[in-house]
Amino acid sequence: MSTQEVSLDTDTLFIGGDWVPSRGTGRIDVVSPSTEEHVGSVPDGTKADMDVAVAAARRTFEDPTGWSSWSPADRADVLERLAQALEARGGETAHRVSMQNGMPITIALQLEAVFPAIVARYYAGMIRSTTLEEERAGLLGGMIRVARKPVGVIAAIVPWNYPQTLAMFKLAPAMAMGCTVVMKPSPETVLDSLLLAEAAEEAGVPAGVLNIVPAGRDVGAYLVAHPGVDKVAFTGSTAAGRSIAEVCGRLLRPVSLELGGKSAAIVLEDADLSQAGEALFGATLLNNGQTCYLGTRVLAPRSRYDEVVDTFAAIATGMAVGDALDPATMIGPMASSRHRDRVEGYIRTAQEEGARLVTGGGRPAGRGWFIEPTVFADVSNDQTIAREEVFGPVLSVIAYDGEEDAVRIANDSEYGLGGSVWTSDADHGTDVARRIQTGTIGVNHYVPDPVAPFGGVKGSGLGRELGPEGLAAYQQLQSIYLPAPSER
Repeated sequence: MSTQEVSLDTDTLFIGGDWVPSRGTGRIDVVSPSTEEHVGSVPDGTKADMDVAVAAARRTFEDPTGWSSWSPADRADVLERLAQALEARGGETAHRVSMQNGMPITIALQLEAVFPAIVARYYAGMIRSTTLEEERAGLLGGMIRVARKPVGVIAAIVPWNYPQTLAMFKLAPAMAMGCTVVMKPSPETVLDSLLLAEAAEEAGVPAGVLNIVPAGRDVGAYLVAHPGVDKVAFTGSTAAGRSIAEVCGRLLRPVSLELGGKSAAIVLEDADLSQAGEALFGATLLNNGQTCYLGTRVLAPRSRYDEVVDTFAAIATGMAVGDALDPATMIGPMASSRHRDRVEGYIRTAQEEGARLVTGGGRPAGRGWFIEPTVFADVSNDQTIAREEVFGPVLSVIAYDGEEDAVRIANDSEYGLGGSVWTSDADHGTDVARRIQTGTIGVNHYVPDPVAPFGGVKGSGLGRELGPEGLAAYQQLQSIYLPAPSER
């Protein structure tokens, strides 16, 4: 069926391998940010629903013959089947994501349709080759066996901007290690999670390994503090992450936090931007600016300042703005009317504080929660627009005097998640990149890769996802002290 024409409404939740009715009567209604029309609804999960989901995950994890006891090869087989099932639904997944959060369909087909399967296959391969037990010779005599064991029941809280990709950042390594998961999608993007549940069923994911309960903030907070949860994996705002960290700190509960960013795109004196338009767009405006790692602070050498401003203004004005489901669209709407209002508030504040509006700043005519791609010049790094995460198609161009000044400005931020360096000398760009206080950074492009640890420093979070480090995040270590072989 076409989700553009038919409303997707369901009355059940995916818990314990079954589609079960909610314990409550509330609904999460999904409205298209492009058309402001109703496109679907699901039950609004309750605390009672979370109790049932956590209990299902706990039973499966503690079952002596259950998921955690399966061989790594058998778990890898399931992940590979899950990847195949996700691929088969890739086009529909992209469609549902775009109609819910405004991601341009062209971007969704490149990312949400394919990246989750890539990540699932990556961790299937990794768990096959990972040594989960090893022996070490003790310095005090005897031997030590070090075992890497699954953490347990995972609370995975997923945001709305890349709902399927960021879900798989958590699900794939957790499942590969033998953990079970209770996933809470964001209320803005719940319809795509139905496809994930269907794919899990088709792939033969055992009952209770993956449970999905869409819900709002209060029920999410209940899940974070639930006594049946062993670890929390969260992607979202820094403010929410701090609250979650406080709860997990009090409970001595492991937590991974991938939070906000205010990254710097550093244009060096020798950068050739004439052929870099697509890469610059991907590093600064991707997904309507609703991407945590984007370099929304563009640092330009004073000698080339006007040229850099003009370059980014041309990129912004050259991006087609429109319905997220239109293949010609490069900038879609904000995910919600409330979020659009928030972004517009930052635009007003920037003007009040003296930033010069170069292009954009308004609403295109017609329905939908749109904001024109916006570029500000004459921004200083102490202005609000340079300090706080806007999470919209809004760029600030900041002048610097010499590379030392550029590094200083880039590091003068509460955040440290992404960033980029633009130069004609990649080796020199790498040297500059090393000096930036950030978890990830690109030279002449920015593309996260499944093999590389992803995450931030400072206010951008704790821990890493992806890479071998992402698998380690779902392990707990046990040391078993043994006598020497001759004494056994």
